[in-house]
Amino acid sequence: MSFSIEDAAQVLRPPEAGLPYLRSDRASDLGAEPGSLALDGDRIASFSADSGARQRIDARGCAVVPGFVDCHTHLPFAGWRAEEYAMKIAGRPYTEIARAGGGIRSSARALGATSDDDVLAQARGLAAEMLAHGTTTFETKSGYGLSIEAETRALRLAGALAASVAQDVTSSALVAHAVPDGFDADAWLDAVERALPQMLAATTVTALDVYVESVAFTNDHLARVGALAAAHGLDLRAHVEQFARHGSVPVALSAPARSLDHLSCASAEDVAALGAAECAAVLLPGAEVMGAEELAPGRELADAGAIGVLATDANPGTSPIVSMPLIIGLAVRRYRWTALEALLASTLNAAWVLRRSDATGSLEVGKRADVLVIDGPIESVPYRLGHNPVAFAFAGGELVYARPDQAWRLAS
Repeated sequence: MSFSIEDAAQVLRPPEAGLPYLRSDRASDLGAEPGSLALDGDRIASFSADSGARQRIDARGCAVVPGFVDCHTHLPFAGWRAEEYAMKIAGRPYTEIARAGGGIRSSARALGATSDDDVLAQARGLAAEMLAHGTTTFETKSGYGLSIEAETRALRLAGALAASVAQDVTSSALVAHAVPDGFDADAWLDAVERALPQMLAATTVTALDVYVESVAFTNDHLARVGALAAAHGLDLRAHVEQFARHGSVPVALSAPARSLDHLSCASAEDVAALGAAECAAVLLPGAEVMGAEELAPGRELADAGAIGVLATDANPGTSPIVSMPLIIGLAVRRYRWTALEALLASTLNAAWVLRRSDATGSLEVGKRADVLVIDGPIESVPYRLGHNPVAFAFAGGELVYARPDQAWRLAS
């Protein structure tokens, strides 16, 4: 199928072709000039209207941007944890809830008690909601299994999800999320190390992940997971500096890590190190708001030239959010980012985290046609907080979402 997206007020383009990422202090180099875009099959064909296209979209007054890339989610999971949110609102900290058997353990119990079909039904529903809000690529994680068998099952379910949705999906094995009952942290990682070859053989994992926190794992375990990732040819990703400062950033950078996620309690030294590193700083403002966490040094990271990235952290406990436009709005308000900084962090830089930036994350001829038509200028995405700005979404050249009130723009 061929599409011609015509006369847009803004078409968001990188300053040059072939960039794997763009540091946040160069976000203003992005172009957002008026123009058109032609799609042919699953690729971007040109930056001009195509009079012979099968379908045409009148994009007057709209912006055309790359599909959003959500590089940190915890799909698939089972159920929700609304009762824990009520506890947080009443003043109980997450660490206390987790130590009392809530948090990750609660989701592990729910996953174990839910059939494959029901887990996948919930995950597909959430993926459809993500697609309607412009997410055309996303990452999944295990981590709610808390046994080798259950972790392997979670990764298998992630593969089944990837095969059944319109988006491009990658998978991370969060092998060190919480210490299972009957283990200490070292013994659990011993078990993971023994089982990892079989886990990887049965799945399509591209990264290992680890959670460093007082209720989870230490920097020594971070280094060990990094060594495991390197031994198996996988990327290392890490949840660090979320609730307290543990000095994890230099440990992770030496591994080396592909991304460091959360960073709410990162220090000035961490900011400087990430500004010089080829490691993404993945900020999760949804979790910060929902959990009343510390504010990550987003402005400082951008000014330092870090590879700034945004993601939803979609999970049933700390961030039950799947809308990237909402995350963009939170980032602009809380980090004092520009709309261009936030869009860069949600597209090209996020695609780089997942090793997808050669194929998606920016509008370039020959790239996969993951394209959004936004119902106003780029600046309106963060401004209209809570509004879904996506009028049309294309994934791999297929029109996968059309907002009913914008249908008048589409013509054969």
